[in-house]
This record gives sequence, C-alpha cells and structure tokens, in this order.
Amino acid sequence: MQHRHKLLILYATETGNALDAAERLAREAERRACPINILSLHQYDPSLLPQEEAVIFVVSTTGQGDTPDAMKVFWRFLLQRHLSQHWLKGVHYAVFGLGDSGYQKYNFVAKKLDNRLMGLGGTTILERGLGDDQHPSGYEGTLDPWMSSLWRMLSTIKPEFLPNGPDVLIQDTVLLDQPKVQITYHNTETIEPHFSTASDLTSLDILESARSMHPGNSSSGRSGHPDCFLKMANNLRLTRPNFGKDVRHFEFEFVSHAIEYDTGDVLEILPGQDSAAVDAFIRRCNLDPDSFISVSPREMDDHNADGSRIPVKLRTFVELTMDVASASPRRYFFEVMSFFATAEHEKERLQYFASPEGRDDLYQYNQKERRTVLEVLEDFPSVHMPLEWLIQLVPMLKTRAFSISSSQSAHPDQIHLTVSVVSWTTPYKRKKKGLCSSWLAALDPRDAVSIPAWFQKGLLPTPSPSLPLILVGPGTGCAPFRGFIEERAMQSKTNSTAPIMFFFGCWNEDGDFLYKDFWLNHSQNNGVLSEAKGGGFYVAFSRDQPEKVYVQHKMKEHSGRIWNLLAEGAAVYIAGSSTKMPTDVTSAFEEIVSKENEVSREDAVRWIQALEKCGKFHIEAWS
Repeated sequence: MQHRHKLLILYATETGNALDAAERLAREAERRACPINILSLHQYDPSLLPQEEAVIFVVSTTGQGDTPDAMKVFWRFLLQRHLSQHWLKGVHYAVFGLGDSGYQKYNFVAKKLDNRLMGLGGTTILERGLGDDQHPSGYEGTLDPWMSSLWRMLSTIKPEFLPNGPDVLIQDTVLLDQPKVQITYHNTETIEPHFSTASDLTSLDILESARSMHPGNSSSGRSGHPDCFLKMANNLRLTRPNFGKDVRHFEFEFVSHAIEYDTGDVLEILPGQDSAAVDAFIRRCNLDPDSFISVSPREMDDHNADGSRIPVKLRTFVELTMDVASASPRRYFFEVMSFFATAEHEKERLQYFASPEGRDDLYQYNQKERRTVLEVLEDFPSVHMPLEWLIQLVPMLKTRAFSISSSQSAHPDQIHLTVSVVSWTTPYKRKKKGLCSSWLAALDPRDAVSIPAWFQKGLLPTPSPSLPLILVGPGTGCAPFRGFIEERAMQSKTNSTAPIMFFFGCWNEDGDFLYKDFWLNHSQNNGVLSEAKGGGFYVAFSRDQPEKVYVQHKMKEHSGRIWNLLAEGAAVYIAGSSTKMPTDVTSAFEEIVSKENEVSREDAVRWIQALEKCGKFHIEAWS
C-alpha cells in the first residue's frame, strides 16, 4: 500500500493563540501543496508518534511554566521510563512555543518538549521557535521568519512534502471558497415545538448543542455540558466607593443539585454578552436572528451532521458561542475580510494588515487596542462575509476561570468568588472593560439569571488539616485562602489543626483591605490565624506611607517564624497577579532560607526547588 505523506501539526492551546499559530502553519502548508493533518494534542494517540514522518508541535506555556490542559495526558505518556532513546528514530519534528518573556519560566513547555523529543531519538527539522508576547508584533514576530526557515528545511529533508518547493504558492482564491464549516437552515414549521419555544439560555440542550456545533470547541478538552447552573445570591462591593479599583464578593447558589468541590478548586463561568452588541453584530452582518441553523464540519455529509444536533436560533448561536464584543479577531480574519471588501481602499488596507510588512501596524491597531470583531467590522463597512466564515473566524466565547473563595463545609449550598471588575484605557485612550467581571458586577440577584458553570482542579491542592501553611495572597490572591481558612476553622472545632501564617497586601487600609473583619476575627481569640496557635496574619499596605511596602517586606520582618514553620514541614501557597509578584515572593523565600539556615543563596534556591518537587510550594497566578 502506498504511504501517503502528511505533515502532522499538533497543538496545545489555553487562550487560542497556539491554535491560531497552528492553523496559520496549516494554511501556509496547504498553499505549498503540502498535505496536512492538524489536531489538538488531547485528540492524538501518542503511541502513534514513532510512525509519523514529520511533526510540528505548537505549544503555549501557561501560568508559572505550566502545561496546557490539552497536553497533560500526552506529556505524561512521553515521560514514561520504558520509552527508549531510539523510540522516535527517523521521526523529524519541530517545536514552536508561545510564551511571555515577562515570566520567569518563559516558554518552559516548548523547551522541555523539545528536549524530551530529542532525548527519545527524534531529529529536529530546525531549531525551536519561541514566540514572545512582549515582541512589538506578539508571537508572530518570531513565527513569520521561523516558518520561512521551516519550509526551506522541510523541502531539503522531505522534498515529497513540498512537491513544488518551499516558495511556490497556490492562489488564495482557490482555497478561500472553502470555509471549514457548513450551515443548514431549517424550516421553522418542521422543528419540534419545544426547541423553538424553550427559554433560550436556560435550556441545557440548546446551550450544549450550540457550543458543540462551534468549530472552536475541539481545541480545549472542555465539554459543552456545564457541571451545573448557578444563580447569584449576593453581589457585594468590597472596596470603598470611588476607590481606584472595584473588587466584588459574589455568592452563588446551585440551581438544581449542589456539586461537591474542594478548597483550591477553580470555577469557570460562561459570561453573558451584551444584548445590544449581539443585535448590532447581527444587523451589521445582515443576518436573520430568528432563523434556525445547525453547523457542521465541511467534511461531514448532511446525513451524519444533523442527527445529534438540535437546530438553534441564529441569535442564540451568536450569543452563546461567538465573542463579538470582547475578544480581538486573529490576523487571518483580516486576510479573509480583504477578499470580501468591495471598497478598494478598504481592500488595500486589509491586505496590508495581513502582510508581513503590515504585521506591526496590525498589532497596534488590533491587539494593543483590543479591538472587538464588531468594532473591526464597523471600521470596514464594505466587507460582507458569509455566515460560514464568520462562525469559523469570530473567536469562540470562552469560559472565564476564578479561584473559589469559600469552603463547602462552611457553605454547603453556596459557592463564593472574589472578583476584580476589570477596566482599562487603551493606548489610544479608549475605555475598555472585562467581559465576565463587568457582566457579573451588573447582575442583580433578584433577576435570578442562570449561569452555566464548570468546576476544575486548580494549581493549589487542598491541604490536610495537619499541614502547617504559609500563605501569600495580595489583592484578589486572597480568594483561595479565604476558603482554606474557612475550612480549617471548621476542622478546628473537632480536631487539632496545624498553624497558618497568612501575608496579605493591598493599597490602603481604608480602600481595599478585602475581608478585613474575616481575617482579624480568625487571628484573635485562638483562631486558626492567631499567633497563639503558632500562625499569624500580616498585612502590607503599599500606599499608606511614602515608601512602598509589599508582602515580601512583611515576610522578611517575620523571617524567623517563617523558617521555623518551614522547618516543621510547612507548605507554601502563593496566589495573585502574575506580573512581578510570584518572582518577588519566591525570591523573598530564598532570602529567608539563606539567612535563617545560614546557607548560600544558591543552596537556598535549591532548597526551595526541592520543596516544589515534593509538592509543598504552589503558585497560582493570573494576568
């Protein structure tokens, strides 16, 4: 049997950037007549890897050097001891990573994947590429030149993949008339009555059907089926009115049955979209909001496609799956728009944006300004894209993840979140706000809106009651630790529990001292945070005095007690903003170990690394 040569592209994405880069590679391969197969790593059987001829990996690094969820099973497979150093003999591979050089573990996942593939006998096609969010054009600043080298090298090593050589391109119009999805319009009379009359948003069937039909659902392992629906019971502002930030305490109740969760878990919420924005998008694209549609991959014939899919009202599909007024479109969106622009000046500008020369200007116009799909379409009024292309290219509406800030032992039927309501000003002085946080902040508990929710394990494992804890959580980083402390307070009623030291930080005592009474209450009268119990609660108010005071300064003031707890086997948990805080706090721990244990800084760094290896040093950070 003749073996068909296919270039395999495997990606692992968290926010969608790695998927975007992988799809770009796939398009560029197709333009060179190179047959391809593109899959998310969670869809691929790693035992088949030795049979592949050439594989391109596109992987992002999340949080503090963490592997994206879609890659976890694949990575565990690769780490098996019995795989020999010749396991991938004859397999050619290349790795492109997406990261942010502002983080300590920059592109850590791509680097360790590259090293492991090499250790298993794989042959590199070219040196790994490392995309950087900090580059003036984002990751594409590295991807463009890396891709040019890839085609040249591949053409030399495996000429059968690129029959026309690395530079001969098929005209785009040939590829452009084939969007990846097809749409079936349904006659309203023939649709089962309950589909058309059910309340659109609370019907689980409709939510699941709409999200499972969207082409973006395959890149994450998340099912369309929520674990539960929640309704808001309380919406409290924790910061002073007219203060520089707005932080909320939200309490939710389970609509049907309670789901069990642990402290340290993460809740993902599917936000609602602004009705006016959804209507404006539908008007701008000349769509009929009341038509019923089903969406299927182009490769499937209609017979297979619609058996399991409930037709959904077009407006509902847009509202539940297409992020029209928050996420920025990808570069390919501008490229496809250029084909549908009828005004010449718009076509030229879009072609420039999609070209290598226009890349930096596009980054400034689009990503830096966080332009939404709706804003971009309004800037280019002559563009009229078919719905198939819009569904393929408008970013999928994503769930937002929050650390749970309650203990189920203390609140059996509730779940609490501590959320900063995000707002900012763009370089061109345009006001923007976070989709999910501002939507939650505007909810009135009396309206009883049903909120689809999923539970996930976070990066902070639930500690046992006998484990001493050192917690560092400035700002909303205190969220998971409120749950930890509630839980331990419940446990201490019946058993003896280990001490907790907690370092909290904020701007001002009277402005954003989140949950002040809660912490103080537990740090007095032999509470779980009291010094009498071997713990302690310490706050850094960064702006209440001329010189800035942060959590790491407070830690150094109590270095002796921190070291004593560490020597007793304490675990360290750090949560909060991902900018400099995790690095500064880790550095403070190293300094404390060096000083109190009277060892060199290098030995202290190794000591902390050993703590991390044995599962006693955890960081959960978010941007």
